[in-house]
Amino acid sequence: MLPLTATATPADQAELAAIAREAFVSATPLYPIGGGTALDFGVVPKRPGLGVSLAGLTRVVDYPSRDMTITVEAGIAIAELAAVLARQGQRLPIDASQGAAATLGGVVATNFSGPRRYGQGTIRDYVIGISAVDGRGVAFKGGGRVVKNVAGYDFCKLLTGSLGTLAIISQVTLKVKPLPQATAWLTCDVPNFSRVECLLAALADSKVTPAAIEVVVGPHWQTEQTPMLSVNRGSLGVLLVGFEGTKSEVDWQVEQLRGEWQAQGAPVRGHHADAAEYLGAQLSQFGSGQAPLVLKINVRPSAAVSIMKLLLDIDPKASLESHAGNGIVIAAFSEFSLADASKILIQRLQPAAMAAGGNVVVWSCSGGELTRQAVWGASRGDAEVMRAVKRQFDPKGLLNPDRFLYGTM
Repeated sequence: MLPLTATATPADQAELAAIAREAFVSATPLYPIGGGTALDFGVVPKRPGLGVSLAGLTRVVDYPSRDMTITVEAGIAIAELAAVLARQGQRLPIDASQGAAATLGGVVATNFSGPRRYGQGTIRDYVIGISAVDGRGVAFKGGGRVVKNVAGYDFCKLLTGSLGTLAIISQVTLKVKPLPQATAWLTCDVPNFSRVECLLAALADSKVTPAAIEVVVGPHWQTEQTPMLSVNRGSLGVLLVGFEGTKSEVDWQVEQLRGEWQAQGAPVRGHHADAAEYLGAQLSQFGSGQAPLVLKINVRPSAAVSIMKLLLDIDPKASLESHAGNGIVIAAFSEFSLADASKILIQRLQPAAMAAGGNVVVWSCSGGELTRQAVWGASRGDAEVMRAVKRQFDPKGLLNPDRFLYGTM
């Protein structure tokens, strides 16, 4: 949890800037707070400071729906934003865990993505304008309200994924897309990892164009809360392929893939159209529970299965979800202690991920406080460049101090 002495809730960007200016003068750390769904992400901060809640910044600033853009304040909940867009037949096709609580600013700050990343991209692809307040209390903005705006530095991409350590995001302009006419998932049981690899390889040559490709394994998916994902006895897990588009497009792709799977001898499990939204939500929320350790591993897609094997070798009772088309694996360990950190994270998983062109990040750990290397991995070659950027935006190191990659300023 954050070491807060108090929490301020600014009503607008001017108040936010004033709070940051006062904190700069007094050298008071500031901890931005959105929906509170990712407070366990990153290194546990030690320095007492002021929480800055964005709960007062929830307004829709501008919505020229014909231009397929919207400008909103950063504290708006993802579910509320989705409702506003849906009234105009539009959407932001980004998954968010706990969408009723998670805020747009939080999703941008953490660069969170879910199953639809394969077909729709990440939040970084949709942010075209951004307003924020830096560590000195100076308000600034980048991008604009039109999709082709390219003036100035690309603050949009710089702030996305910065975990609130460069600036506190106050307002975001997004490009949006039409709501799909239809969505559906086709699922099949997979008996072992060899079968998973074969089916994933076949998808690369398939005539279908999925919006999502998911593999789920482990006890989490065997509960009554996830009946459509429940792993059958004798199976390793479930492969799920999601489709979006017009009804005719989706129907054709479902039947095409069904035929391809049957030709490969894969046991087709089901076709879920009416429950597609529910199924997507279940997949997006995985990892947000109380598991002792939750990891996000990002590797080349061809290495995702080998990483899943390694994870089950370390903890046979772990629950896994892979955004297989993107090479992302989310792992919820059944048990974990701080004594295991070096052996599991630093000696085994991090080297394996690096060899596969990726990294391991600790999303949450309820078993105690981990070191920076355990949470983020070894220092990278661009570390000094990142610290230099941090100093430009936050010269006293007051924004979310020590939580992110930079370490000591």
